[in-house]
Amino acid sequence: MINLKWSVRRPIKQRYFAALVALSLAVTMFVSLPTTAQIPSRSPASELRGVWLTNIDSNVLFNKQRLDNALNRLKELNFNIVYPTVWNWGWTLYPSKVAQRVIGRNLDPEPGLQGRDMLKEAVELGHAKGLKVIPWFEFGFMAPADSELAKRRPQWLTSRRDGTKIVKEGTHERVWLNPFRPDVQQFMLDLIVEIVKNYDVDGIQFDDHFGLPAELGYDSYTVALYKKENRGKLPPKNPQDPEWLRWRANKITNYMKRVFTAIKAANKNCLVSVSPNPQRFSYDFFLADWQRWERMGLIEELIIQIYRNDLKVFNSELDRPEVKAARSHIPVSIGIISGLKNKYVPMQQIQTQVQNVRARKFAGVSFFFYETLWNMSNEPTQQRQAGFQSMFSTPMKYPHLLNGWKALQRM
Repeated sequence: MINLKWSVRRPIKQRYFAALVALSLAVTMFVSLPTTAQIPSRSPASELRGVWLTNIDSNVLFNKQRLDNALNRLKELNFNIVYPTVWNWGWTLYPSKVAQRVIGRNLDPEPGLQGRDMLKEAVELGHAKGLKVIPWFEFGFMAPADSELAKRRPQWLTSRRDGTKIVKEGTHERVWLNPFRPDVQQFMLDLIVEIVKNYDVDGIQFDDHFGLPAELGYDSYTVALYKKENRGKLPPKNPQDPEWLRWRANKITNYMKRVFTAIKAANKNCLVSVSPNPQRFSYDFFLADWQRWERMGLIEELIIQIYRNDLKVFNSELDRPEVKAARSHIPVSIGIISGLKNKYVPMQQIQTQVQNVRARKFAGVSFFFYETLWNMSNEPTQQRQAGFQSMFSTPMKYPHLLNGWKALQRM
């Protein structure tokens, strides 16, 4: 710090000369910069730059060369992590002894997956390019109504109060495995541990589908369990009854704790990642109380899906108190929609949302989903890729909770 008292007593000529020297140095430094250079604001030490790889409206996982090409391009554009789906449509996308035992088939029958171990390829190819790879349990406890799993284990399915089981997801008919049943819990846990033990993955990711639609949970098993724990009382008729929501959400939280413990027992360095919707929606509609999971230390990476077109709504979700609280503990990134099969999202919207995320110093962004980055878009591929190149102009380290990440660096 300058000694102000001393400086005002110096002769005027000395102060004038010192000022000239300082000004001269500043001008020299400025004009020596290239004319196109910009003086950036302080860069973060790391930034998550991810994308989800799914087998819905996408064939990127169905061919090794196609997968390799995609990972090469992502690396060239300075992405640093991918989330390939491994559990979808009632099948595993990797050869699974657990699935063979329960479902009667060890692999999704998709022709492009036969004779391969897609997950092994994704991990090896991704790591060779410096990309982190975290498998994603996309369907969670959900399955197609006509799936082999649903046919073989009808007792595993839960229902509404009227006994119906089908939940529509767009035009698709889904059913849900009962997450309160010990046999269902063990099946899912066995799938998870199977991956953690057999593959060099950087983590495992879950989302809202690791919960349960709030309208469900009226099957005979769950009703009997509720009665046993509530002095013979039946579950409330209203599925949104606060006490009934809390009872079921607590059961799922307890299971999440069990899953976290099992993952760490199998590999202490395997991150537990969760990519839910905003808390209110996750809790009220899927009984997924990720705010509590985070407070309990069960989440090591959080990517909140904020798939909104309205920028004001998008920003309001970024500024929620539970989001700010989580950011003080763990890396929190934002899931941004880059498009759907029937939904075009312009690059300008993507860039604006990324700018707003960066302005608030979140840990990074991840895009849903790979095909809509540039393959499935109304804008030319070259233009889309140039947009991502401008956003990710230089490589950046992945923000890893287990590798020296500090919350205060991001706030």
